Amino acid sequence: MVQIIRKEMLINNHRDLDVYKISFEAAVEIYELTKQFPREEIYSLTDQIRRSSRSVCANMAEAYRKKRYKRAFIAKLSDCEGETAETQTWLDFSLRLKYINGDTYKKLYKTYDNIIGKIVNMINTADKWCY
Repeated sequence: MVQIIRKEMLINNHRDLDVYKISFEAAVEIYELTKQFPREEIYSLTDQIRRSSRSVCANMAEAYRKKRYKRAFIAKLSDCEGETAETQTWLDFSLRLKYINGDTYKKLYKTYDNIIGKIVNMINTADKWCY
């Protein structure tokens, strides 16, 4: 098993990545929030925001496993970044349609900004992640 040491922390798999942990918890929070969305949104906004938020951490897991190939690693991280931005768009709709309140929106939007920053940092330092 290959181990990577980052910031004095041992990273054995994708679950050890801060960005994975943050995106997983955010996806769970979005799932819980969307239980309150109107029934007519179940096959549109509810489904879309759940899908994109889950896709961030799922693509992160794939990216981590593709770190053997720098281009594949970066491509998967780019997918993560895109899904993160998509989730932010669905948060915009959720706020505008008053399905979530302003405080919840700000908290989640900030979380996804943080996730984007971590993803971009990983892309910019891909050589350190790949072998």
